[in-house]
Amino acid sequence: MASSSSSSSSSSSLSSASLYGAAFLLWVLVLNGAAVCNGGSTSPFVRKVEKSVDMPLDSDVFGVPPGYNAPQQVHITQGDHVGKAVIVSWVTQDEPGSDVVLYWSKNSEEKKEAKGKHLTYKFYNYTSGYIHHCTIRNLKFDTKYYYEVGIGQTVRRFWFVTPPEVGPDVPHTFGLIGDLGQTFDSNSTLTHYEHNPHKGQTLLFVGDLSYADHYPNYDNVRWDTWGRFTERSVAYQPWIWTAGNHEIDLAPEIGEKIPFKPYLCRYHTPNKASGSTSPLWYSIKRASAYIIVLSSYSAYAKYTPQYRWLEEELPKVNRSETPWLIVLMHSPWYNSYNYHYMEGETMRVMYEPWFVKYRVDVVFAGHVHAYERSVSTC
Repeated sequence: MASSSSSSSSSSSLSSASLYGAAFLLWVLVLNGAAVCNGGSTSPFVRKVEKSVDMPLDSDVFGVPPGYNAPQQVHITQGDHVGKAVIVSWVTQDEPGSDVVLYWSKNSEEKKEAKGKHLTYKFYNYTSGYIHHCTIRNLKFDTKYYYEVGIGQTVRRFWFVTPPEVGPDVPHTFGLIGDLGQTFDSNSTLTHYEHNPHKGQTLLFVGDLSYADHYPNYDNVRWDTWGRFTERSVAYQPWIWTAGNHEIDLAPEIGEKIPFKPYLCRYHTPNKASGSTSPLWYSIKRASAYIIVLSSYSAYAKYTPQYRWLEEELPKVNRSETPWLIVLMHSPWYNSYNYHYMEGETMRVMYEPWFVKYRVDVVFAGHVHAYERSVSTC
């Protein structure tokens, strides 16, 4: 595993981690039956103490691809429950263009096509570009695929590798980032992840993406800049999305009364594949891991949709097939930091008995911009 500084606490029977945001680098979690979990520092990296500064709008990392209506903000995530589908998303700014994705495997020149849909949304005085979502299905496991979006002179090509078939002895490497934002430290974080020799094959993102709500009137232009900034990674490997408090974007004072609107329009998840009624909580299987994503900022009390879904979901986990059970959420249940202290307590009281009963291996959270983890129970 790779991280920054670390500390140990025996306050929990569950392994947990809370990540610090723009300055947080990454964890790399390697799923391997022979892996040994140890406490202590696992990286020489030391976080800067100075407050991070926003990158200006004319930063190179926010650059718009050349060409009329060129696809931008390209990103992918898992598109089904087992890893044989990928959701490809992108934005065209000037006109809808095409909803089609062309794709082919590394060892084939036959291009196939998948057709998606597009949408737009308004937020205060902002109108989005055309946001496209297209699911590529029936992919082969452990295969490199190329894909293209756009038409005419502005076709853009990317690639991804599908995971191995789900099974108990299948190693897989996950990167982990939370509370990224778009500061100079955010850029350092992403660069560190990209250059890490143990870079993940899949990235688990534990919430707080663009921090657009930090800007006047929740400036949604900052959703666009964040999408262009992260494209260099998320267009090539799936990021598994978790919503944080900075995705709520609830602003009745400017007429915005629908929570999570920008996030839900821009970032789709395969929630229906796991029987979830909301994109904010869902599960996937990937290699030897069963990953459950929860929403810290949606109703989770008894008899709510999220509660009922989790109650039915946990018994479905077959540890002989997926020996690793991982839970992602944004607000940590255990936190000794002054900021956000005990904010996750109510959810902990509701769900921790289930986590113990079903032997959750590790819980990853963000929100608190300082790194902590409990004593290993591996």
